Amino acid sequence: MLIDDVTARIAAGDGGKGAVAFNRNMMSLGPVGGSGGRGGNVVAIGVSDMSALNLFRFKKEFNAENGREGRGQFRDGHDGEDLILRLPVGTVAHNLITGEDASIEHVGERVILAKGGLGGRGNFYFRSAHNTSPKNFQPGLPGEQFMFRFELKLIADVGFVGLPNAGKSSMLNELTSAHSKVANYPFTTLEPSLGVYYDLIIADIPGIIEGSSEGKGLGVKFLRHIERTRIIFHFIASESQDLEKDYKTIRYELGAHNPELLKKKEYLFLSKSDLFEKKELKKKVDILKKLNPTALAVSIADEASMEKIKKILNKIEKEKTTKATKALKVKKIGV
Repeated sequence: MLIDDVTARIAAGDGGKGAVAFNRNMMSLGPVGGSGGRGGNVVAIGVSDMSALNLFRFKKEFNAENGREGRGQFRDGHDGEDLILRLPVGTVAHNLITGEDASIEHVGERVILAKGGLGGRGNFYFRSAHNTSPKNFQPGLPGEQFMFRFELKLIADVGFVGLPNAGKSSMLNELTSAHSKVANYPFTTLEPSLGVYYDLIIADIPGIIEGSSEGKGLGVKFLRHIERTRIIFHFIASESQDLEKDYKTIRYELGAHNPELLKKKEYLFLSKSDLFEKKELKKKVDILKKLNPTALAVSIADEASMEKIKKILNKIEKEKTTKATKALKVKKIGV
């Protein structure tokens, strides 16, 4: 089960209090109280494990270590250990108290969610010509505490969308090393599946039906995963009784969830094309081409059509590589 939306209380460590101490050695009298240590931060780090949010399924409170108290002989307290939370790449951390959002987009990326409190000063720092034996000290400052909502939005190059049983999972398995469940009935796929085609990440977004954007079916839970997908592969089953309606249903649900989704590059595929004769298949493709000129009939049982879809993926991969290379050159020039 993919956990992709959780809420938890996050608390950084409190700072340790400063010490009140005096040197008892002859000729070295005076205040020697050390400062308290800093409280530990709560730090999120990006990982590739999409199931990392499972940690939050049953545990809802996370606390970093407090700073230690200062001691005598100028010994400061130890800083508290930072608490590291492993979040899947693509997670948005919504701070429910401040309203600020932090996004984890790369493996190894670190974001401080809550800062630890500073340690208090010991009495050594309060000495003066008029107060040679101060008993003043500072308590440590409290660490930040927030309520966070962690929302996973998969980052993929290509997202497969379509009504249930449109052949998305079979296509994903054929193109990648994914092992999505495949069966001849709706809602076979109950959570997003990921696959890798060379350097491209492909996500199969399940359960979108009419009314998904309003809470019907499974789609409302997974529509968020299409938001960070660069390109959409829209699949319509060839046995559909109304191709235009099926197409417009998915487009409507995407737009109702987020209008920006309709601006993404979309390729349209008539899946399971091996079920019909070429003449009837051409009529169906012609209907779809009026909706999207990229419409193409495909089937995992037809090698020629699979080569066509691979050609499209190869083009997308090349564009991705070129873009990344240009970005790297610009970064080097700016260094």
